[in-house]
Amino acid sequence: MLRRQFLSKSKLTLLGLQFPFLCACPPKGIIHMEGEIDILEITIQDIQEMLAKRQILIVDLVRIYIDRIEAIDKHGVSLNSIIQINFDAMDTAKELDVELRQGKSRGPMHGIPVVLKDNIDTKEMFTTAGSKALAGSLPLDDAWITDALRKSGAIILAKANLSEWANFRGEPSTSGWSGLGGLTKNPYKLDRNTCGSSAGSAAAVSANLCTIAIGTETNGSIVCPSQTCGIVGIKPTVGLVSRDGIIPISYSQDTAGPMARTVRDAAICLSVITGVDSKDQKTREASGKHGIDYATFLNPQGLQGKRIGVHHSAKGRHPRVDKQFMRAISDMEHAGATIIELDQVIESEARSNSFNVMLYEYKDGLEKYFTSLGPNAKIKNLEELIAFNTKDDIELSFYDQTYLEQALAKGSLESKEYLKALKTMHAASRENGIDLVMDKHQLDAIISPAGSPAWKTDLTNGDNFSLGSSSPAAISGYPNITVPMGFIDDLPVGISIYGRAWSESILIEIAYAYEQKTKHRRVPLFMEK
Repeated sequence: MLRRQFLSKSKLTLLGLQFPFLCACPPKGIIHMEGEIDILEITIQDIQEMLAKRQILIVDLVRIYIDRIEAIDKHGVSLNSIIQINFDAMDTAKELDVELRQGKSRGPMHGIPVVLKDNIDTKEMFTTAGSKALAGSLPLDDAWITDALRKSGAIILAKANLSEWANFRGEPSTSGWSGLGGLTKNPYKLDRNTCGSSAGSAAAVSANLCTIAIGTETNGSIVCPSQTCGIVGIKPTVGLVSRDGIIPISYSQDTAGPMARTVRDAAICLSVITGVDSKDQKTREASGKHGIDYATFLNPQGLQGKRIGVHHSAKGRHPRVDKQFMRAISDMEHAGATIIELDQVIESEARSNSFNVMLYEYKDGLEKYFTSLGPNAKIKNLEELIAFNTKDDIELSFYDQTYLEQALAKGSLESKEYLKALKTMHAASRENGIDLVMDKHQLDAIISPAGSPAWKTDLTNGDNFSLGSSSPAAISGYPNITVPMGFIDDLPVGISIYGRAWSESILIEIAYAYEQKTKHRRVPLFMEK
């Protein structure tokens, strides 16, 4: 099978297939399939039931998604969320269909099409971080998470566009833009931003271009695009999911996590991507926390008796978000939760030290990743990357590479400055932060608005954030789940639910109960403005 074409450069992404059930020129608004199979808002459970009843083959499902990507993402509304199609996906689908005919199923992810953010290694596709410097860069092996998904029976359908280098290259950056992939649009209003850096993952899930996607987060890169694109995002505790084979920013904060249209789908996916990996020492801290079936915590009465802290750090910045958040608090109270107001969640020293830690770990992590690509790597070190960007006619056209340059200037991870910053960051965000607050008030979780409605994309001036609440969970390395909270002028906003390390099961229980009570998710209409 063809392996090296990019979706933006080739019409071969349809694999030469023509499908009668999707119009080649889709109409504006919701785009429905015209045949017997309608994949709009289809869930993992729906797919498994259809497979069990022989109502669909896995190859049919993959074909439908590929055709939908071509019609919506690259033509039609030109969403631009997908950077590469996996040309081995059809072969994998056929093999998985054979297994089902033989009575073999690998579990709930068997045959489920998944999109990966394009900073996650796949041995049959390029891994680029959206950078022209890594165009054509083929890793030597799968990332640990990619391998885990394959073993579960999931199909790697495509790679998603992202904010280049996971939005840690320079200023003033625009989320969802990369030099290689261009700009990803918000599926609700095409002139609006997706947030980032897992922009393509969020947009593809929201637009029904896949069943589920994997994003990565250092600070906000799963939860922000999830809330802006009206989906569910789970940022796990750092160490629950291996980072091996993922282009890094911060060893202390990086994690991958599922992005889905429902809490159930996200929980099912999370269950198969956890595990101890000898190549990622952080996963050893999670020993005994793996092998959990998170779907068993999908309790519609999960808010009953829960003690939930409310953090109003962004109150007053966006009155209409405040209104939605107050309604969410009321919904939780009516479902049996006890609400406790909080003044502070983490100490102020956490944020400034986090940035310093990120710069040190970015340098160390990137150098190790470039080495992992072998002697034929296009870019062999941070100096070569900076030099490439300086000479390229696109890479620095909208914003600079300040963070790369600052990282290059840092010393090793044995330096006193780094070790002091790391210690201070952890103390301010953990034992003197989230852990202290939750112990004091005997909390099960903390909630905050996940962000504001999507702003208009502006490549000249960069992003225009009104508010966000990702930092406490991100800096501490603790879990965070974002769920749709409502709409403002047809644009979604989300609520974030976060808490202690390894508390994913409790957070999923709360998130699912809230989701089932409110059901705010809507299919995007691809409006022009």
